[in-house]
Amino acid sequence: MDDHQTQDLVKELVHRLISAESGGGGRDAGGALRFAHRLLSSRLAPAVLPDEHALAESVKRRLAASGRPDDALAFADLHAKLSARSRPASLWPLLYLLDSLSSHRRAAAAASCLPNLPTAAPPRAAGSGAAAAAAAAGGKPASRAPGAPPGGVVLVSKDPDNIREIALREYTELVLDETEVSEAALVRDVLYACQGIDGRYVRFDKGSDAYDLPDGVRVPRSTRTLVRKLCELGWLFRKVRGFISDNISRSPSDAATEVGTVAQAFCSALQEELSDYYKLLAVLESYSLNPIPTPGSDSGVSGNYLSLRRLAVWLAEPAVRMRLMAVLVDGCRGLRGGAMAGAIHGHAQHGDPTFQDFMGRLLRRVCSPLFEMVRSWVLEGELEDVFAEFFIVGQPVKAESLWQEGYLLQSDMLPAFISPVLAQRILRTGKSINFLKVCCDDNGWADAATEAAVCVGTTTSRGGLGYGQIDALEALVVEAAKRIDRHLMDVIHKRYRFKDHCLAIKRYLLLGQGDFVQYLMDVVGPELSEPANRISSFHLAGLLETAIRASNAQYDDRDILDRIKVKMMDHGDGDRGWDVFSLEYDARVPLDTVFTASVMKRYLKIFNFLWKLKRVDHSLTGIWKTMKPNCIVSSPFYKEGTNIRSQFVSVLRKCQVLFNEMNHFVTNFQYYIMFEVLEVSWARFSEEMDSAKDLDDLLLAHDKYLTSIVEKSLLGERSHGILRNLFALFDIILQFRSHADRWFERIYELQLRGKGKPKSKAKAKSKEVDSWVDGGRKAMIQLAGELFRKMGEDLDSIAKDYTSSLDAFIAQLPMQQHVDLKFLLFRLDFTEYYSRVSSNK
Repeated sequence: MDDHQTQDLVKELVHRLISAESGGGGRDAGGALRFAHRLLSSRLAPAVLPDEHALAESVKRRLAASGRPDDALAFADLHAKLSARSRPASLWPLLYLLDSLSSHRRAAAAASCLPNLPTAAPPRAAGSGAAAAAAAAGGKPASRAPGAPPGGVVLVSKDPDNIREIALREYTELVLDETEVSEAALVRDVLYACQGIDGRYVRFDKGSDAYDLPDGVRVPRSTRTLVRKLCELGWLFRKVRGFISDNISRSPSDAATEVGTVAQAFCSALQEELSDYYKLLAVLESYSLNPIPTPGSDSGVSGNYLSLRRLAVWLAEPAVRMRLMAVLVDGCRGLRGGAMAGAIHGHAQHGDPTFQDFMGRLLRRVCSPLFEMVRSWVLEGELEDVFAEFFIVGQPVKAESLWQEGYLLQSDMLPAFISPVLAQRILRTGKSINFLKVCCDDNGWADAATEAAVCVGTTTSRGGLGYGQIDALEALVVEAAKRIDRHLMDVIHKRYRFKDHCLAIKRYLLLGQGDFVQYLMDVVGPELSEPANRISSFHLAGLLETAIRASNAQYDDRDILDRIKVKMMDHGDGDRGWDVFSLEYDARVPLDTVFTASVMKRYLKIFNFLWKLKRVDHSLTGIWKTMKPNCIVSSPFYKEGTNIRSQFVSVLRKCQVLFNEMNHFVTNFQYYIMFEVLEVSWARFSEEMDSAKDLDDLLLAHDKYLTSIVEKSLLGERSHGILRNLFALFDIILQFRSHADRWFERIYELQLRGKGKPKSKAKAKSKEVDSWVDGGRKAMIQLAGELFRKMGEDLDSIAKDYTSSLDAFIAQLPMQQHVDLKFLLFRLDFTEYYSRVSSNK
C-alpha cells in the first residue's frame, strides 16, 4: 500500500472501528493499524474455484433444506437482478463473503473469528441488491451495534492473547526437545552425502546400501524420512560415479580389452552432466551457510537460507536426472559399442520434452564414435573398430572368400535406430569398396564415394553425421551404395568379362558346344576305355587340345581356352577312364568370388551327369553304325535257308526294336536336358545378369541358375530315387552296346571265314571260330544258329531289364517337384504307350 490516500483511509477506518467498539477507550490504535496493514497486504486467497453459479445454487439449496423456500425464491430473484446490473467477475467475491459471514454466524460464538455483521437502515428496494442478498442468506436482519457506522462494515480484530505466537513457540520447544541435531547440521550432511562423502551424522551403510542417520541419533521420524529421501540422490551419484571410475580409471591394457570409444563417450557425457550437478551443489553449499530461522521468529533473516524442505525442492529435478543416469548405467553395464548405444536409445522413447532433450544431448555424444565408423566404412571402406564395437566385423580370409566370409553383420551390436535393411546396405557398400581394392585392384570407388557425398550434401570429413540424422545417414548410404555398386558391376562385366566366362563354362563344362563334344568323344573314347590307373592326364590334355583345334572352339579367345583343363577324379580298383574323366574351368580372381570351390563342385556334378548322357548317346550311335541295313542284307546268313534266315532276321528285329526304344528315350531326354533345362535356365540367368545392380544380385542370379539346372536334371536331394533308375537305364544301354559289339563282331568273323578270307585279327581272338571253319559249312551254320539263339536270350534279358527300369523311371516322374519334368513325361509317353502297358500289367 504505497498510496498515501489509501493509508489515510485505512487509518481513519481503524480509528472509527476502535472508537465504536470501545466507546473511545484506550485501545492500542497502533497495533490495530499494523494488523490491518498485514491483512490488506496478504496474498492469501480462498481455496475454492470462483464459480458464481455453483455458489448461488448452494445457497438456494441450503435455504430450501432449512425450510425457508420463500427466502430461497427471494434470493434467486435478487441474484438474477444483481447479475443483470453487475459485471460477472465482481459478483462472486461479494457472494462468497456474505455466504462465509452467514456460515460463521450460525457457528458457535466462541469459534467464530468474525463478529456479527452490523447492518444499517433497511435496504432500498432495487438499488441495494447486496443488502437484500445478505438478508436472504442470513435470515432476519441483525441489529446494528451502538455507535457502528452505517453500511454493514465487518469488524476484524487481532487475537489479543497472541495464541498463534504462543503455539509456534511451544512447537519450537517441542521440536528442540526431540532433536539433538540441528537442521543446519543435517543440511550440511545431506549435501555431503549428495557428493558421495560421509558426514558427521549421515553416513553410508554398506549393509543397507544407503545413506542414513544412525539409530542412536535422536531426530523426529518425519525428519529421518526426509533425510533418507534426500540421500537417495547421493546413492544414485555413487552408482554413476562408480561406473565412470570403473571405465575411465583403468590401465591401458585393460581399457583396450574392456572399454571402447562408445563407452568412453558415454562416460564423458555423464561427467559433463555431473559438472552441472557440482555447480548446483556449490550454490547450495553457499546457501547452507545462512542461518535457518526458527518457527515463530520475527527477526529479519535472509531469504537464501537452506532448510531440509527447501533442499528437497532444490534437489527434485537433479534427482530425476540422476535417477535416469543411474538407470542408464545399470542398463549399459557389460555392454559395448552398438549394443550400448542401442540400450541408451531404448530409454529415449519418452514424451517429456525435458527428458527427450536430456537423452538427445547424451546420445549425440555417445553415438558420435559409432556414426564415425559408419562414415569411414561407407565412404572409405575402412573398418576403424579397435575395440570390436561396430556391428560389422572383419576376419582374415583368402581373396576368393572376401565377399562371402570376409565381413559379417553382428546383430547383437546393431543399435535399434539403424534398421536391419539399412545395416545390410551399409555392409554391402563397404564390402564393395574392399572388393574393388583387394580383388579388382581398382581405385575408381573413391570418385564414386565423393560424388555420393556431394549429391546428398554431406561432408566426407569427420563429424558430418550424428544421432538424430538417420534420414541423412540413410540418404548417404543409399547414394553411395548405388554409385559404388554400379562401378563394381562395370568392372566385373567390362574389365573381367564375366558374361563371356559364364558362356564359356556353359559351352565346355555343360557340353553346349556340340562339335567340340563330338570330337572329344571320338578322340578320348578309346583312351577312356582303359583302366583308370593306366591313363595319363597329360595325354588326355593333348587330346583335349586336339578336339579344340578340330572344332569351332579354336576361334574362341585364347584366355578362355587356356582355362579349360582336364581333371582326373579319385578312382578305385576297377574304375575305367570314363568314370574319372572330367573337365574344369580355372576361374581366377575376382571371378572366383562367383565360381567358388563349392560352385565348381556343383558344375563338376552336372558335367559328370551330362558326360554320361553324351556317352550313352555316343554308344547308341555306335550301335546304329554296327547295325546298318546294308551290312545286314549282304550277310551270307541272310541268303541261307529258311531256318537260319528266320533266326537271323528275328535277332536283328529284336536288336532294332530295342535300339529304337533306347534311342527314343535318350534322344528325348537329351533334348529335354539341353534345351528345356540348359538353354531356358541360361536365358533367365542372362536376363538377371544384365539387370543385377550389385554383386549380391549377381551371386543370387548365378545360384538360381545352378539350382535350376540341378533340380531340373534330377540331381537334387529329393531326386535320388529316380536318378538311380536313370543311371540303371544308362548302364543297360551301355551293356547293350557291349553285347552288340561282341555279337556283330562274331557275325562278321563267321562271314569272313565262310568266304575263306579270315583276317589275322580274327584268328588271334578265338580258337573256337577256327573250329567252326574247319568243321565245314554245316558246322558253321550250326554254330551260327547257336549264336543267334544265345543272342535272342541275351536280348530278351536286356529288353526285360530295360523295360522294368524304364517303367519305374516313368512312374516316378509325376511325383517330382519341378513342373518342367511333366513336359519330359509328355515327350517320353506322348502316345500313351507306356501308360497303357503299365495299366495292363
